[in-house]
Amino acid sequence: MKLRSFISLIIVLSVSVYLVSCSSALGAGTDSNAAISQSTQSIIQGQTDISTSIIETTITVTPTPTPTPTLIPEPEHVLVSFLGDCTLGEPLTWDGSESGFDSVVGGDMNYCFQNSADILSSDDMTLANLEGTFTDATSHLDKEFVFGSPSEYCEMLVNGSVECVNLANNHTYDYLDEGLADTQETLTSYGVVWSNEYTIATYEVRGVLIGMAGTSFSSYSQTMFDAIDDMKAMGCNIIIISCHWGYERDYEPRAEQTDLGHQLIDYGADIVVGTHPHRLQPIEEYNGKYILYSISNFVFGGNTYLSDPDTAIVQCEFIMDSTNTYVEEYRINVIPFRQTTNYPGNDYCPTPYTWGSDEYYRVMQRLNWVQEDE
Repeated sequence: MKLRSFISLIIVLSVSVYLVSCSSALGAGTDSNAAISQSTQSIIQGQTDISTSIIETTITVTPTPTPTPTLIPEPEHVLVSFLGDCTLGEPLTWDGSESGFDSVVGGDMNYCFQNSADILSSDDMTLANLEGTFTDATSHLDKEFVFGSPSEYCEMLVNGSVECVNLANNHTYDYLDEGLADTQETLTSYGVVWSNEYTIATYEVRGVLIGMAGTSFSSYSQTMFDAIDDMKAMGCNIIIISCHWGYERDYEPRAEQTDLGHQLIDYGADIVVGTHPHRLQPIEEYNGKYILYSISNFVFGGNTYLSDPDTAIVQCEFIMDSTNTYVEEYRINVIPFRQTTNYPGNDYCPTPYTWGSDEYYRVMQRLNWVQEDE
């Protein structure tokens, strides 16, 4: 009996020890799981931190900017109109003739250029040969034709959109030094640019600098070559030389004109513009440039009757290179005119010929010119 009780006690104790051991083991397992769970959470958290860092880095990357293209300027097209002899007055000996310039024009500053102002105001620059003076001087050369006008007549040039004039001719000295000085001062006061053998003029069009000089008869050789050198040194992009040359009433240039014209082009002139013969002479293309040997008269107060009324506005379009440094191409346009509205006679108001008329084609023939669109 005692032995059975003792065995039962041993069994109870053994079971108790086992249960306590299991309980301890179970507690230890829970702590391990917690550690594993914590490690897993740290790994996940680390992955999250890495992912966040990657996302943030991607967002803050700045794309490489697209380079701004360099703009190349468009070549300028500069349109210049050329007019022949303009005498805005009458010879001294007429003294108020009814058919003379002063009586017919009557002080109307818009009259002479009323039929050409629209054309001339649409170009970039107009250059005329001013054959006469603006002066009140009384001392003058002893010759048949002495041309002088009141200074206010200069307004006719301004209203006619004539921006520039050549003074290198045989009439700007009609009233001697005083008359020449008065003329230059008057032109300057009215804003009209002038040039001659000794004075270079410049006129700027949209950044393109136009240089001008003129020559008359015996002065035309070395003086003009020096002027071309000076204009190049000044940075002129277009060089215009006016030549008052040749012989009156000639319809063809003489050898000295063609020789000098070629030399001036070869030396660097972009165009040579001739006056004095009071007639139209052929246009010559030479080495890709142009020589206008004579473009006759335009507004001409020197005669009440015109033996040949034909004239023209001759335009040259100077097409610049891509940097607007030099002329790359030249285009000529001829607009045939008559020096008077009424013919015969002279009312000092040039008017255009009707396109396609016999007179229109007569002008073209004398200039030896065919328009590109005809």
